[in-house]
Amino acid sequence: MTTDPVALQVLVGAMRAACEEMGAVLIRSAHSSNIKERRDCSTALFDPAGQMVAQAEHIPVHLGAMPAAVAAVLDEEHAPGRSWILNDPYRGGTHLPDITVITPVFERDEGDGGALLGFAASRAHHADVGARVPGSMPADSRTLSEEGVVIPPRTLDEATITELVGQMRNPDQRRADLRAQVAAGLTGIRRLREIAARLGTDALARGMEDVLDYGERRARACLRALPDGTWTSVDVLEGADGDLELRLRATVDGDRIVLDFTGSAEQDPGNLNCPLAVTRSACVFAVKVLTDPDIPPSAGAHRPIEVIAPEGSVLNARPPAAVAAGNVETSSRVADLVLHAFGRAHGQGTMNNLTLGNDAFTYYETLGGGQGACPDAPGPSAVHVAMSNTRNTPVEALELEFPLRVTKYAIRRDSGGTGRHRGGDGVVRELEALEPMTASLITERRRHAPRGVEGGADGARGRNVLNGTELPPKWTGDLAEGDRLRLETPGGGGHGAPETPHSG
Repeated sequence: MTTDPVALQVLVGAMRAACEEMGAVLIRSAHSSNIKERRDCSTALFDPAGQMVAQAEHIPVHLGAMPAAVAAVLDEEHAPGRSWILNDPYRGGTHLPDITVITPVFERDEGDGGALLGFAASRAHHADVGARVPGSMPADSRTLSEEGVVIPPRTLDEATITELVGQMRNPDQRRADLRAQVAAGLTGIRRLREIAARLGTDALARGMEDVLDYGERRARACLRALPDGTWTSVDVLEGADGDLELRLRATVDGDRIVLDFTGSAEQDPGNLNCPLAVTRSACVFAVKVLTDPDIPPSAGAHRPIEVIAPEGSVLNARPPAAVAAGNVETSSRVADLVLHAFGRAHGQGTMNNLTLGNDAFTYYETLGGGQGACPDAPGPSAVHVAMSNTRNTPVEALELEFPLRVTKYAIRRDSGGTGRHRGGDGVVRELEALEPMTASLITERRRHAPRGVEGGADGARGRNVLNGTELPPKWTGDLAEGDRLRLETPGGGGHGAPETPHSG
């Protein structure tokens, strides 16, 4: 017996609303600006088999990779009140600042808890996880241990929190943010139990299966609408030791798509590596863009997508390779590769990661830029493109909380590529240090511009500038009081040759 269509849509809406509420609790309970202002966090619900059935509209790179985190604890011994925590990129995580908390949802807290209804999960980027560089996003790391505290899947309680935050900067803030994630999980428990009480546990289980099947049907129908064939795309990452080539062969065959990255660079001696879960998350995002963004996001919608990335490559790295930049920059390039293979202009293709800090504070932000133009519309300006979906840190909040002054924050005019439809413009963000601190930059599209298509011009390359001197794409150094660090983010590529004005 399947859920009728109306009841199915009600269930989809109820679970999505639960995820959104989990996110609201996390954001409103957190203490760090990275979560409460930038909203660099994500929430989702999973069925008892660890399949994602609903998510909030949060961070694509978090959500597409979160199923690997739930899979990492799926076979553990679950009980009411027992949550799990992890950040190990090779055991369900992405990069170390992204800490995931997973809470099993049982029918009740008493006794054995009754039936396992599913899992509530949250992932948040913490402002520090104990690396040698404040903010735990070193530009020059070469092994995972240089990037902070590695947390394999383990139970989460107050003793665990105390142990972990004692290895991190600003431990009180880290404790508060972890407790906010626990609170988000408790919200997921309440809401999923309410749905089970209303429908019955058996009906909820059938409904979750139907949600997954519905997402699969929608995704396969969209893929059937694409022409069968094979498309290729080649691009590069701007590694510290030189460019790293990425190659894609995308094949649409009926109602399935295969994204094969064979031939891409071997894993990076630096930190542009990513675990396979991150590569998959970028592919899932790009396919959603190419098909129908309104398909309810779930594991079912991912079933028609096959991702091939050879082990030991930069897109499927082996431990103990460093991964700080892989989650943020390599994921952006993977999304670019897939979209460009199907004729889309490049967006800025970077999150423009900026980390600042000293013994007293840590601050992390990503910056928006230009999106690539569409076949029928210009690209938006000053947005967090592709795998990021965060907000900016408001100037007022930044200057109130940190020893920083924003000397300029503006649209980078005319940085989008020209064309029949222009690419979006990037931004200019300049910060003045009000006391000595360490800075770290992990950026892309500084050597290679975002490409336009169909005769559209490339977007402008980004620039990193310290007191008038241009810096490389990946950089770590010290700022003295009064130093000014300026980021000019890339514009998006244009689409189509510019129209020639008629004469006469």
